[in-house]
Amino acid sequence: MIHHLRAAGTSFVLDARGTAVPAVIHFGADLGELDERALENLVESQRPAVGPSSIDSALLQRVVPLMADGWSGRPGLAGYHEGTQISALGMQHTAALRLRHARRTDQNLTLVLESIPPVPGEPDATALVVEIDIELSADGVLRQRLSVRNEGSSVYSLASLDATLPVPSRARELLDFTGRWPRERQPQRHDLDVGTWTRDSRHGRPGHDAAFLLVAGTPHFGFRHGEVWGSHLAWSGDQRLWAEASATGHSLVGAGELFEPGEVRLATGETYRSPWLVSAWSNRGLDGLTGRLHGFVRSRRRLGERKVMLNTWEAVYFDHDLAKLTHLAETAASVGVERFVLDDGWMTGRTDDRRALGDWIVDASKWPDGLHPLIERVHGLGMDFGLWVEPEMMSVDSDVFRAHPEWVLSAGNAELPQPWRFQQAIDLSNPDAFAHVHGQLAALLDEYPIAYLKWDQNRDLLGGSAHRQTLACYRLMDALREQFPTVEIESCSSGGGRVDLGVLERTDRVWPSDTNDSLERQAIYRHTAGLVPPEFLGVHLGAPTAHTTGRSHELSFRLATALFGHAGIEWDITTASEPELDAIRAWTSFYREQRVLLHSGVLVRADDVDPARQVHGIVAPDASVAIFAVVTVAATRDSAVAPVTFPGLEPDLVYRVRAVKLGEWPRVLQDAPPEWWTHGEITLSGRVLAELGLAMPLLLPEQALVLHLAAV
Repeated sequence: MIHHLRAAGTSFVLDARGTAVPAVIHFGADLGELDERALENLVESQRPAVGPSSIDSALLQRVVPLMADGWSGRPGLAGYHEGTQISALGMQHTAALRLRHARRTDQNLTLVLESIPPVPGEPDATALVVEIDIELSADGVLRQRLSVRNEGSSVYSLASLDATLPVPSRARELLDFTGRWPRERQPQRHDLDVGTWTRDSRHGRPGHDAAFLLVAGTPHFGFRHGEVWGSHLAWSGDQRLWAEASATGHSLVGAGELFEPGEVRLATGETYRSPWLVSAWSNRGLDGLTGRLHGFVRSRRRLGERKVMLNTWEAVYFDHDLAKLTHLAETAASVGVERFVLDDGWMTGRTDDRRALGDWIVDASKWPDGLHPLIERVHGLGMDFGLWVEPEMMSVDSDVFRAHPEWVLSAGNAELPQPWRFQQAIDLSNPDAFAHVHGQLAALLDEYPIAYLKWDQNRDLLGGSAHRQTLACYRLMDALREQFPTVEIESCSSGGGRVDLGVLERTDRVWPSDTNDSLERQAIYRHTAGLVPPEFLGVHLGAPTAHTTGRSHELSFRLATALFGHAGIEWDITTASEPELDAIRAWTSFYREQRVLLHSGVLVRADDVDPARQVHGIVAPDASVAIFAVVTVAATRDSAVAPVTFPGLEPDLVYRVRAVKLGEWPRVLQDAPPEWWTHGEITLSGRVLAELGLAMPLLLPEQALVLHLAAV
């Protein structure tokens, strides 16, 4: 039959009639209520003509694209049965499949496909069954997951299994992301021409240069305009995202786990299941896409109140001293911090980044009474306590490595993988290694009242099975969460090397980047928040001069940048002046007052006329209140005098707009400010603010003005 899933202004239509592999007819704008006859007419209306020198039937976009059905592009399934003639030639083949049956429950579809035997009625030594789960969420987000089961008599070596989704020919422009440490998620665009655009990640994690979110859209789409289709692979290991346009006029996007040769071999009866491909459509630009994705993530992961935290890394680094840390904790509590996180350096012999990973024992020379005195003081100050760990790694200079070098994750070669930050990955798929790591973390959580784990991962794998390691890491996180359900986990991976919806299924926060440089953070936040809701994004107030860039910023710019997300501090604030401490105190107070809005509202980003000026904000779901930031990331052009428009407001509501002072006011260069600035506030309708905007003071480069809008 023809299946029509609808939600939140989105339709998904799948033609599953007969025994052919089902074809995706439409994913996009809601088509309204359609009866069976109307659906049949719809499908027939989309069936393309048959051209010369082609297969003798219409080429449709099958849910698993295969050569057997006339598709000459990248196949959805590739592999071979070992011991067959085709494997002896060193070739891959894609099976010919047919539909066995389809099941539908509400907004969920399950399709079961089977390979077509080469000789009808004879036992098939190369039999496969492919199962596809398709879901459309209440927010209009489509999820697809595939599994393949070997029902043949020999081992099946799986080369690839990708979820795919067709996009219409009007989607001629691609957006994805790249980057490096510590400058993650930098956007890049190009045309979707005939051929394949592929982004492979072979880091054992998505990596700092991860494609992150692959968006196909109408030319020149922006944050608030254009029709877009976005896809993300919810997976924390090696992966491939791709888009392909065919000379036949067909285009599609796809994604799946990226395997090394022979990494996934299925014996008779064994099954491999792919990660979820998460996709959404919008005709309101990237912000429309983001609104759907945020709703989807929030429906699956409900978080409690996001406490203001202080992380000790850039305050003390490896210099752990009880008196110094106690003074830091007391200062933190005095400015409104609610969680104190002790970072790297607490383990035995951990004086730098070259030793002691894997030996998760508190250093008796630094902490003769363990961590108890510090934790007791932290609790006495009204804060809870968090601890940094890096469970997936071990230093070459460590007791665990000396005792168990065979636990290093490697490809089985005599030589170990290249060291990275003087460490190796510990093979968590090894039961003994897994038990060791789990036991040490559980012992820490049993002994100490730890509310929060900053879970780091500071290297690419460079050897061994990323597939098995990623699944084992998930099992470790899941086991600890089951055993210690109140402990929150932050996913850090030398900053933003592992930011994906797979790890967010089992963590409460991601660290988007190791940089606390506010200028770099503006761009990183702007695009990371396109997928990940703000309450999951760690954003810290750093020192006046950034550790990673050497660039200096005023306190007001740093405070404004660190407001939009899960706010924290990473700075030795015992060195701050009293006026600076007063400003931080006012900032944490404002954050606590507004965090319900900041962590439940709708993210909006304006398409400003000047690329040197960026405008973003959070609008309450009922549009009754909003917080915006107007940021100058460079010297503005003549258009700096152009009013700033504020999207996402209710047109017929009237808003009181007032500036929020964070530290000092941002610096400006002007003979006279706009009239409303002199009075401190102005009242305008949402329609005027969105269409005409509001004149701004002439902000100097690298300044930010925070505005609070409330309906009156």
